[in-house]
Amino acid sequence: MSGSSARYLVQPAGRVGGELTVPGDKSISHRALMLGGIAAGRTEVHGFLPSEDCHATLAALRAMGVTVEQHSATQLTVHGAGVHGLAAPGQVLDMGNSGTAMRLFMGLLAGQAFDTVLVGDRSLMQRPMERVAKPLRAMGAAIETAQGRPPVRIAGGRPLAAIDYALPMPSAQVKSAILLAGLAAEGVTRVTEPAPTRDHTERMLAGFGVRLARDGASVSIAGGQRLTATRVDVPADISSAAFFLVAGALAAHDGLVLRNVGVNPTRTGIIDILRLMGADIRIENLRESGGEPSADLIVRAGPLRGVRIPEALVPLAIDEFPALFIAAAAAGGATELSGAGELRVKETDRLAVMAEGLATLGVRHELRADGIRIEGGPVSGGTIDSHGDHRIAMAFAIASLRATGPLEILDVANVATSFPGFVPLARSAGLAIS
Repeated sequence: MSGSSARYLVQPAGRVGGELTVPGDKSISHRALMLGGIAAGRTEVHGFLPSEDCHATLAALRAMGVTVEQHSATQLTVHGAGVHGLAAPGQVLDMGNSGTAMRLFMGLLAGQAFDTVLVGDRSLMQRPMERVAKPLRAMGAAIETAQGRPPVRIAGGRPLAAIDYALPMPSAQVKSAILLAGLAAEGVTRVTEPAPTRDHTERMLAGFGVRLARDGASVSIAGGQRLTATRVDVPADISSAAFFLVAGALAAHDGLVLRNVGVNPTRTGIIDILRLMGADIRIENLRESGGEPSADLIVRAGPLRGVRIPEALVPLAIDEFPALFIAAAAAGGATELSGAGELRVKETDRLAVMAEGLATLGVRHELRADGIRIEGGPVSGGTIDSHGDHRIAMAFAIASLRATGPLEILDVANVATSFPGFVPLARSAGLAIS
């Protein structure tokens, strides 16, 4: 068993339903704080995700002199310090479990006048950081890692110069870090993607008044631009909604409604893949705030079928695969995934850890270097070690809707990094979880 004693006990349950609002989007919450912190003026953030990951970003900004008023768990005012207004933190900055926070701060801090050191929890200290450090060094940043991993040491006071960078693999975090460094660089920085990835950074920079240019798979940003404070309305996180989309597809015989979910087209791979499997998902009340679209999602139970997942959808659903693997286990026939090597360097090696859990539940599968083949069929009960990975813990809780016996899920404390209140919300939908 891994580090934490926190665990879930989940009894088999046959139905889910009702109306739910999952917490705010984690990706957008991080970026609202960071961009608000370097903008001129007061940025109002509504719908903020009060998770451990986002609080790590908040604490880091406060350590660098940014004043943030917290009016409630989900409503904040960020008093921006301006692009050059951050101050030396006088301490290492602890990113907790958040790879997003660490990688985006690498870009944001590369052009600052002071030195910083970024650390994290045991899991984050094992994650690769060179893919971000390398292009930032090409811009003139002085960044050291420990054999490619944290701690990340950034020496301040280095002038940055624009680069034209082709990402070797799709990564929204690497793209975002380069664009944030580009704000402080001399000239026009351009990033070209091999496949589309989430574009929250580009949308939010535009919302703060920064001009970006798009040309096909490339996005460019001119250095020296100022950010103007704004209001950010954070929609519900589709990565958190994913667990209930799968739950609904398995067991919402009278329908399950998920309110105000972010449906940014660079994030809706989960909906596309579930629909390919035959899921009945409707999108209603589409609206937009601050450049981010949101909608109500209505899902009904029905038979699912195994599919070969199109590789083009993989980057658009990268965080949702633990939930999708549970859908695959409950589908008729085989589901095949390839081109998903990125899953091996998440909070855990998600391919290996999901395969281990599926094996425990008697689900036939074949683990591959960059993917997996899952044979739908009966799902038994058993004890699952989530290895401290929040998305794996929640995915196996959803498996209880098809399990023939109780599930015990170990090492679940990190669910609080992305989804505070998961257990009461899951209970309210009909899961028998404690």
